[in-house]
Amino acid sequence: MRTLALRGGERVAVVAAEWCDAFGVVTRGRVQLELRDGEPGPVLGRHAGFWLRGTGVRALRNPGRRTARVRIVTPRARTATCQSTHPVPQCRMMEERHEQHE
Repeated sequence: MRTLALRGGERVAVVAAEWCDAFGVVTRGRVQLELRDGEPGPVLGRHAGFWLRGTGVRALRNPGRRTARVRIVTPRARTATCQSTHPVPQCRMMEERHEQHE
């Protein structure tokens, strides 16, 4: 399990192969899904869960000013096509043991 931290206004691209079978849960703030055509999608609040695989979502964006956090859960057993050391390597990831409790 990892945590994705998005600063206010920050946008992170979603690469399908890197999010293979990942499930996200917003644990702090709000996160907006950006759709494949670039249009803004729904804004998800705290405790909202979502899958990204096969949804056409191309990015996650923090529409607020404060840092938003998304807990990323991936299955332990992965196929060769889904292997990645981090589900979202282009953003700041924190090991759960280093995360401060809310």
